[in-house]
Amino acid sequence: MSLMDNLKNLAGKGQEAAAKNSDKINQAVDKAGDFIDEKTKGKYSDKIQKGKEAARKVVPPDQPGGPGQPGEPGEPGSGPRP
Repeated sequence: MSLMDNLKNLAGKGQEAAAKNSDKINQAVDKAGDFIDEKTKGKYSDKIQKGKEAARKVVPPDQPGGPGQPGEPGEPGSGPRP
């Protein structure tokens, strides 16, 4: 396996982990943004809010029917397992 194949594999695993933990990641982003806003006494509130929104857009939402998750009937991956 080449270095590029290894990097692609790691990136895919990172995306899966981020999708499975999107709620926790978004909570951490909110908490960090609020902490920074408090420490800067609101001086950069607008920039902090934009940064929090940008971070939320990067984190993929946890979707039913994804790898290792049950989906709605009729969705790929939701059928009986052999």
